[in-house]
Amino acid sequence: MPISYIQRTRERYAEYPPFRWAVNTEAPWATLAKPIKECRLALVSSGGFYLKTQPPFGENDTSYRKIPWDTNPADLRIYHHGYRDADADRDPNCVFPLERLRELEAAGVIGALADPAISFVTIYSARKELVERAPKIVAELKAAKADAALLVPV
Repeated sequence: MPISYIQRTRERYAEYPPFRWAVNTEAPWATLAKPIKECRLALVSSGGFYLKTQPPFGENDTSYRKIPWDTNPADLRIYHHGYRDADADRDPNCVFPLERLRELEAAGVIGALADPAISFVTIYSARKELVERAPKIVAELKAAKADAALLVPV
């Protein structure tokens, strides 16, 4: 079923001032220092997943949830205001591919899956994303000794 994203977004953020799009003139991309099959890969998703033992996300929530790599998919929950989550409820891998990454690790396609995976819900403020949340997530990835990250935006 198609979703009218533009109209839905306008309705969702009607109470806010017009959005000022972030303009990035430089991308901080770097080539991998080693083959992906030797890398520790982190999963970072804005799909709004959390463990049933963790609190759900709230409005304008700049927090994130750490999801252990060995989590049973039945223990995952979703809170996200931006998409219909019926498909993700049936198969979390469509926006939080933890099981698929475990399979790639077992097959030797990636060196290892970084623990934990990170999930969050995007908010209206790009400034808060960059200043409040992003540095904390980067610190988590460094602590997990991640060489690369698979970013799954929703």
